[in-house]
This record gives sequence, structure tokens and C-alpha cells, in this order.
Amino acid sequence: MTHYLRLTGLLLATLLLSSCSLFGDDEEESEPKELVKFDSTVVIKRLWTTKVGGESEFLLVGLRPASDGNRIYAASQDGKVVAVDPANGKTSWKVDVETEISAGPSVGAGIVVVAGKDGHIIVLDAASGAEQWRVDIGGESLAPPLVQGEAIISQSIDNRLTSLARFDGRQRWELEQSPPVLTMRGAATPLLVGSTVVAGFDNGRLLAVNVDTGDIEWDSMLALPSGRSDLDRLSDIDGSIAIVGQDIYAGGYQGRVASVAAESGQVLWAREISTHVGVAADWNNVYTARDGGELVALSRLNGSDLWRNDSLLRRDPTLPVPFSTTVVAGDFEGYLHFFNNLSGVAVARVRFGKSAITSEPLVVGNQLVVQSDNGSIAAYVVVDAVPERTAPDISESADES
Repeated sequence: MTHYLRLTGLLLATLLLSSCSLFGDDEEESEPKELVKFDSTVVIKRLWTTKVGGESEFLLVGLRPASDGNRIYAASQDGKVVAVDPANGKTSWKVDVETEISAGPSVGAGIVVVAGKDGHIIVLDAASGAEQWRVDIGGESLAPPLVQGEAIISQSIDNRLTSLARFDGRQRWELEQSPPVLTMRGAATPLLVGSTVVAGFDNGRLLAVNVDTGDIEWDSMLALPSGRSDLDRLSDIDGSIAIVGQDIYAGGYQGRVASVAAESGQVLWAREISTHVGVAADWNNVYTARDGGELVALSRLNGSDLWRNDSLLRRDPTLPVPFSTTVVAGDFEGYLHFFNNLSGVAVARVRFGKSAITSEPLVVGNQLVVQSDNGSIAAYVVVDAVPERTAPDISESADES
């Protein structure tokens, strides 16, 4: 495990050095793209904001809000877990699990689940926040666990998929894939599709696993490692996986964005697009952010380009997620950027605060719930009105929190 973490750290250092040399001495090309004014055609209103806990370190973690329809749940890296009323943001309960949290929360079957940096999976009662149990799975998780009926399924960064009994944390089964020599820091969130769990791994494979037995139903190579060096052969499947109908959508670093048949694992179409944030989808489109920050919308039917937008180059955008008639992504300066889902044209921009937004927003009904790295969450809605004047300058429109 120590060797694995050292290699991950080595990779991060290598990527930082390579990114500096990639752009040479041209400082303008290495700087985040400057934001420009535009005419807003959609009004975004903040409903409420609340504090969850302390700030996250400059380290990729899998902290993002979750909802069961009654409450919104969020967690902070310093161990706080909170449940809030989606109507007004008032706290229903708040607990301290007394360990750093690396992923979560997830919610389902009356429980809330978070993953501790120390390798523990911690289960709380959704109604009260009372701890029910915690179990050490022996590895850090960067993807929120999956709650499914009798099971809690967690994916750790050492390429293990572990199923725990819902009531007591007893291990039901475990599946392991051989990790490559080098890997990105991150993990794809497991997805339930019928009676199977679909998970992506650092070796570029997408697997469907029987939720009860752990048996592999199908194995699809989404991103085939290629190149001479270990760095060239990186093919991690990280970030979000999406499903619409019977089609699964996933993407990998230095690999492909692909549509895969849920029943067989057959690749229906694929595009050579490298992404570490994964994909989102609605009934018509598939959305992703390329590694450099370009946003891309593809046809769900055949993967053809629908639009691209390069306004967030080098701004570390989150996965763009569909919301109402827009697609929205956060960035490293705390801005939320809204684009028309059909054309990719910018339609609105608001600022949550000065802290980065590194996890994709959550859509709950007509609300957009966002968590920033300073340990705050907020809810936004689209207001059905068109402003009569040009959007104010960025410094004017910034909400400081």
C-alpha cells in the first residue's frame, strides 16, 4: 500500500513538471483563461447557504452532496457530516465522526455512509446522524460508497471493490484488479444497473459485477494502455459514470469516452477524448470536460460532436452536469458557469465564493446544490426571467462567502 501511494505521489509530481514544460515559456498560454463579460439570458438565484465544516486541503477528495429527497447530506474533510432541509438550508442534525473524510456522503435505505481517509467505512442513521457502525476496509476511498438494499459497496484507490453487509459491516465479497505501475489520484463512483454494479478501474477496464455474489458479468476494455513509458500508458477510469435507459457512459484519462451496452458490455460507440472527471448525460446528450478544461457535448445516439466550449481552459472545471435547460460546471475560483445545453453558449455566471469548487454540482428537483472546498454548501434555482441589461463585471457579480 505504501509503495502504491509513493507511486501516486511520483505521478502527481511528474504531471506538474510535464504541464509546466508543455507550455514552454509562454506564460499567457499556461495561465487560466480569463473570464469575459457576456449578456446573461438566464437568471440564477441563490436560495440558501450553510457551513458544513473546515476547508479541504489541496488534495483530490470525493466529497459531494447527496440527497434522499427529504434532506440534503454533506460532509467535510475534517470529519463533519450534516443533514439540511432543502427548502431553507436549516440543519436537521450535525455530527463529527472524528476522522478525516475522503469520500461521501452516500444515502439510501435509511442510512448515510462516508469513507474515512484511514480506510474506515462509517454508517450513520439518516434520521438522527447516530453512528451505527464502522469497518476498516484497508484502503482509502475517493469515490462515495454505493448503498444498495442489503449492501454497501466501496471502491478503494488500490483497485479493490468491496461489498459490506448493510446491517453490521460484515464483508460479503471482494473483487480486486491489478493496479498499473502509475495511476492518477482518483476513483470512479460505482453505479448500480439492475442487479449489477458497474465500476471503472485504473487499468482502463469497466466491469459489471453481480451485486449479490461479486461474480463478473462482463468486462469491457474502455481505455487500452498504449505507449512506451508508464506515464504514456496511464488509462485510469476516474470520475462519474452515467446511465440512461440501457446505455452506460464512461470516460478515462488518455483514453476514450464511450457508450456501453448495460446488458453485455459491448462498446456501442467511442470517441478519443481524455477526461479525469468522467461523464454526465441527459436523454439527448453526453457531457464531459477534457483534461485541458474544454467542455464537450456529444450526441447520446452516436457520439458525434454537438458543441464545444473553450471558455474554461485551464480553469479546472468540474464535470458539467445538466440542470434545467443549462449545463453547469464549477471552477477553481469558485464560479459556477451555466451554458445552454443545446448550443453550449454561456447564459449565466455566478460566484459561490473565493474557494475552489472541485466536485460536480448535485441536481435535486429544481435545485442545484453545490459544495466548495471551504466546507460550505449552497442551493441555486433558475429564475424564469431575462435581465434587461448586460451582465455586470465579474468583480461586481461575485458573491463572497
